[in-house]
Amino acid sequence: MQSAAAAWRFAAAAGVLAFCLALPGVGARSTYGAQTSVDEPQYLMTALSLAEDFDLDVSDEIEEEAYLSFHEIPLNTQTTPVDEAGRRFSPHDPLLPLILAPAMSVGGWVGARLFLTAIAAAVASLTCWVAIRRFAVEPVVALLVTTAFAGAQPLAPYATQVYPEMPAALAVITAVALLAGPRTARATIGVVMAIVALPWLAVKYVPVAAVLALWLFSGLRGDRRQLIGTVAALAVSGVVYAVVHQRIYGGWTVYAAGDHFAETGELSVVGTSPNYLGRSRRLVGLLVDRRFGLIPWQPLWLLAPIAVARFARQSSASRWTVAAVAAGYLTATFVALTMHGWWSPGRQLVVIVPLLVIAVSRLISDTRGLLMPAVLLGAAGVVNWLWLAVEANTDRRTLVVDFADTAALPYRLVRPAFPDQLAGSGLSLMWMWLVLLAASMLTASRSSGTTGET
Repeated sequence: MQSAAAAWRFAAAAGVLAFCLALPGVGARSTYGAQTSVDEPQYLMTALSLAEDFDLDVSDEIEEEAYLSFHEIPLNTQTTPVDEAGRRFSPHDPLLPLILAPAMSVGGWVGARLFLTAIAAAVASLTCWVAIRRFAVEPVVALLVTTAFAGAQPLAPYATQVYPEMPAALAVITAVALLAGPRTARATIGVVMAIVALPWLAVKYVPVAAVLALWLFSGLRGDRRQLIGTVAALAVSGVVYAVVHQRIYGGWTVYAAGDHFAETGELSVVGTSPNYLGRSRRLVGLLVDRRFGLIPWQPLWLLAPIAVARFARQSSASRWTVAAVAAGYLTATFVALTMHGWWSPGRQLVVIVPLLVIAVSRLISDTRGLLMPAVLLGAAGVVNWLWLAVEANTDRRTLVVDFADTAALPYRLVRPAFPDQLAGSGLSLMWMWLVLLAASMLTASRSSGTTGET
């Protein structure tokens, strides 16, 4: 067991490396003709409104074209007036703009992206620490694996792209750090705060938050008073969430204020006629899709299914961690409207990526013969990200529109081995990967695991 001081030294190194690797994304263009794109301007406009007007109404920002400094082309406002006064609220939960408001006020969109980069560094640092102190991963392994994942898809681009993914990942890894450690009243308060924060970042994080809440309740069964107080606190926070959304956005979610859902209703954010059988292809596609899968961009993800299957057998904390991973993965599979969107690959999985990093770290720590192959695979993913980031800073590629056309050599070498689900091709490749991944997980689940709970 490493000392706390030693663990924090490795964690600090992971944070510094993550910050440096993510930094090229600050100036990278999301799309041609606009520094930021899709939902990024919405979050930035709301942050600007909070900083200058102390409210969420973005109607004046839209009218005055306050977005031109970070979105130089005509803006898709995504909003509809909610009252006779013409107030408009961006259909995105308000916690991220609230977090970014001070940085936006001081440094504009660059300041906001730099602040997100600092959050990404905190995620990497805490992930490394949790792996060492809570799951008995060797420090060098934790540092190397955390850095490899932090410097590649999906963590690297979302360290700077203005989405709630990275703050949500920080909330989740914070909760796990506390849940897997000593049970104290202070730790319980911290976990409750992390759980409450997740829906305010995006309602799509509710399933992961629910698993974390169940984990918390399971540890409080011997303290009836604290359990009742915790349940009451979360119930009150749920009521506050519902009331605020009804009063401001006119519905149970922020989507009620969006022009895309004016006719079909806020629940159509998951699709008007969802084909859940068809969406099941994402179970494999989220990892192996040629453009939006994670393995082609960071080959180290090859170890994730094996690591999760093995991790689930190792301790109570690891099983709860895998349950949170499953909640996030199934949400990305069956609830998200699409896997192929106007965003960098892996967006819907960022919230659970730190937990997957811990599982992979533990696998490599227990199987030292994997360390060198893992380093080589991880390095290929880092090269892919840095190559793409340079291209996106020099107008040859962007992070949203044509990232899959990158000249990054490791990615281009392996992409023919993966199915292109967006184009509807490579069905045989998809089945091959399904069999391969399923077989590897089955084999790993039958292998003996050791207890890493501390």
